[in-house]
Amino acid sequence: MGGVTAGYSERGWTFLTNHGHVLLCVSSSAPMTARELSLRIGITERSVQAILADLTDEGYLIKSKDGRRNVYTLNPQGKLRHPLEAGHTVGELIEALS
Repeated sequence: MGGVTAGYSERGWTFLTNHGHVLLCVSSSAPMTARELSLRIGITERSVQAILADLTDEGYLIKSKDGRRNVYTLNPQGKLRHPLEAGHTVGELIEALS
């Protein structure tokens, strides 16, 4: 799961939103800084911070402190938001994509 590379559309769309990309990155590896997430996903650090706030506020991520760093952990029980996916959890989505 590298940065924005092969298979990225010239028109700029992907199957997952940036929120989905952040969830995948948080769930798949050692804790990353907002800067590391931004480089991996291909968006600004400010956008990553806004997405982390969205996902934390809605309960999809749990934020804790490790010294001065914020560490984010996936809440796999979070329900997907769209009515088409409402019967599924974030954990199921991550499992399907991993």
